[in-house]
Amino acid sequence: MLVLKHVPIRSFGENIAYIHKDCSIYKIDNIKALTRIEIHGGHQPVFAFLQIVDNNKIVRPDELGLNTEAFSQTGLPEGSKITLTLTPPAQSLAAVKRKIAGNILSAKDYEAIINDISAHRYSNSDIASFLVAVGSFVTPSEVLDLTEALRGDQSLDWGNEEIVTDYHCMDEIPGNKIDLIIAAIIAAYGLPMPKTVNSTGSSCTGVLDTMNVLANTDIDIRTFKKIVAEKRAAIANIDKIEICEADKIITAVENQNSLTTQERSIASLLATKMATGISHLLIDIPVGSRAKIKTSQEAMHLRKLIEYVSDMIGLNVDITITDGSEPIGNGIGAALEARDVMKVLKNKEDAPDDLKEKALFMAGRILEFDPKLRGGQGYLVAKEMLKSGKAFDSFEQILKKQGKKEPTQLGHLTRDIVADKAGKIARINTSLIGRIAVLAGAGQYAGAGIDLFHKVGDNVAVGDILYRIYSCNQNDFAFVSSVIESGKTGFDIE
Repeated sequence: MLVLKHVPIRSFGENIAYIHKDCSIYKIDNIKALTRIEIHGGHQPVFAFLQIVDNNKIVRPDELGLNTEAFSQTGLPEGSKITLTLTPPAQSLAAVKRKIAGNILSAKDYEAIINDISAHRYSNSDIASFLVAVGSFVTPSEVLDLTEALRGDQSLDWGNEEIVTDYHCMDEIPGNKIDLIIAAIIAAYGLPMPKTVNSTGSSCTGVLDTMNVLANTDIDIRTFKKIVAEKRAAIANIDKIEICEADKIITAVENQNSLTTQERSIASLLATKMATGISHLLIDIPVGSRAKIKTSQEAMHLRKLIEYVSDMIGLNVDITITDGSEPIGNGIGAALEARDVMKVLKNKEDAPDDLKEKALFMAGRILEFDPKLRGGQGYLVAKEMLKSGKAFDSFEQILKKQGKKEPTQLGHLTRDIVADKAGKIARINTSLIGRIAVLAGAGQYAGAGIDLFHKVGDNVAVGDILYRIYSCNQNDFAFVSSVIESGKTGFDIE
């Protein structure tokens, strides 16, 4: 037996085990590459991938070291006695190989793959191979099978609630954080909206980052359900909610390797919503030359696939196709977006109209899931919830229940980007503006980002401020400044 040791290294969700080259019990000479092992001694076996070290400070010859992910799964304290066995590759990898060859997999194949990923029998490279195979070719029935496999057995139950709502945007349009405004309006009306969100892997900030500026999002299932029951909505970090564990592992690999596909995104989205207990879902598909979905034809293809899978799994879905050609709101970056959200909820005169109107439109569509409302009434009811202050009061109660935070300070390093000629703003390159925000530190620092002063269609004079950059780090500030000085501002003036 070996002595268990915690090696405080995080490996992006992958279980790694370390043994000494002079291990006193297990012979290392024949191990030529990364090897799968099964660790025994805890309540259940833990699978990990073996690496050999020759430094006694990492592990001694009588120890087995486990990285943070694997160590936490054992449930054992350091110093415990454990044993290990070498294990063959997961049997479901044979199905992945068949998929790579272009075959159609069965529901049982997808179930076996997802079960093995949940058990950490797949390395990150195995998962990446699976993603590449699915991204190359997948049928609608396979998307359905993958969705049902990802959903798993764990799901949230909302008792006698007949309508449990949510909203999801299929792209991270810069500044588009209407989710928080929608949640406030829907909760004020009285329909439940339990929103689970994860960190974005495709843009500068996501809903989780923006909400985390305002309140704690790391809440457990019990707290999450209690807040929704009492206040009708909550916005929580899905990593802290014990559902769709395999999907979380796969998503991490997707984000690390930029392997996201629309089909996998649909399976992930619908599986997560079903596991969260959502019965009625509004999906927003933005279309634009710089958005993920470039054309209306692509959007319609995506819509039909979502409708097919949703019908088969019993999820009531409404889908709307919107303009994704420019940023929404004025702020891009967690603190700036949170500022815009609160301005809308407080009915401030300088609240961004585009953010407000899109939120009202989407909230109205969700409210019309309620059979008591006639078509077209949803927008008017949403507007009343906002104008009366009921949405703001509802959101304040949610923030307090989740743990309201003090306001975040904006970055102390700033730079104004000005118009170099007079004219009308013809286009804003949303992907470049998002990249500039990332280079300024958005996504890493809550106070970093971009504050937009003008939008498409505005007339500007020479020297007018187009946007202001906020950075919290001198290196970020210097790098983003060099990009701007190269002439890449993201604004086309004609």
